[in-house]
Amino acid sequence: MTGSTAFDLGPQAAVVARLVSRVPGGGLGGRTPCPGYAVGDLLGHLAGLAVAFRDAARKDLGPTTDTPPGAAAPPLPADWRERIPRALGELAEAWRDPSAWTGMTRAGGVDLPGAVAAAVAADELVVHGWDLARATGQEYAPDTPALHASHAFLLAAAQEAGAGQGVFGPVVPLPDGDGAPLLDRTLALSGRDPGWKP
Repeated sequence: MTGSTAFDLGPQAAVVARLVSRVPGGGLGGRTPCPGYAVGDLLGHLAGLAVAFRDAARKDLGPTTDTPPGAAAPPLPADWRERIPRALGELAEAWRDPSAWTGMTRAGGVDLPGAVAAAVAADELVVHGWDLARATGQEYAPDTPALHASHAFLLAAAQEAGAGQGVFGPVVPLPDGDGAPLLDRTLALSGRDPGWKP
């Protein structure tokens, strides 16, 4: 995605924060759609990415923005129910600054334009929001602008990669193809089966 149209990440951040607040206390070991990630690992990843993309928006580059995406999920902090929603709110606020969308920044150890980093942040929140909702049996309705940004980012990446590949693995074929709901098409581009169940 190369466009620079700003949108508010706040509504999607709030969706994810609500999901986090409703995770059952005894469910941290449950399976998720992310290979090798239990629910607790996914929450640790969300905690880390919220801080990383907050700092990317602020152009406060350092350890939080330099960690590569393939690194192990950070340990889940004891106060995760408070810390993750707070960090998500800070992420949303940081991206409301128009300067976050201009110039270059860094996320996951990769230098990229601010607008592209925002699209990646939207993608992380949309896809991992679904991961968490599906793993914990919660309803999920992503914010529409964030979903569109996520889909556009993943579609552009898949077109660039070619041969049915996406950023996170092979694109999952859908029976309805382009007629499937936008969320399902986005998940498929991320290498996820929209029908996944724990």
